[in-house]
Amino acid sequence: MGKIVVTEFISLDGVIEDPGGAEGYEHGGWSFSFDQGEEGRKFKLDELMAADAQLLGRVTYEGFAQAWPTMTDPVGFADKMNGMPKYVVSATLQRPTWENSTILTSTDGVAELKNSYEGDILVAGSATLVRALTDLGLVDEYRLMVFPLVLGTGKRLFDGAKMTRLKLADVTEIGTDGVSIQRFTLA
Repeated sequence: MGKIVVTEFISLDGVIEDPGGAEGYEHGGWSFSFDQGEEGRKFKLDELMAADAQLLGRVTYEGFAQAWPTMTDPVGFADKMNGMPKYVVSATLQRPTWENSTILTSTDGVAELKNSYEGDILVAGSATLVRALTDLGLVDEYRLMVFPLVLGTGKRLFDGAKMTRLKLADVTEIGTDGVSIQRFTLA
């Protein structure tokens, strides 16, 4: 059975909105002001390469579908992003535009999706979807790249989610600016 793995760039106050700066958020691009070091780049590459599929909410999917098809890189990150199976949970999206994409009209099919894979199914961004998956008990692991920054406003990862107890599985500091990767599993 596959594992649903939420992977996020997150501020100390829980904001995950627009870490890359493409969404027009007032603090957009906040993750780029920190050194993630070679360890951070390797972590993200290894995480993606080990995954079997991606599961995304509509907003994140549309942003990724606009950006990734034209990207290339020497290590194969873009090839993996574009070639792997992608599932978008959306009641409004009519036609997927990104190669190897399938629309799920609700979260009802996510448990079945987990049974279709052996490895990780990554969920990046997708705050609304993550909250729904958390409330349904479908998330197996949270991998949070935590940035020592308070943004004060913005979309937060767990706003409105049900109380969920987690167990800290691992903490690794990366780069030189106090960024850490914190892994949590269900308690």
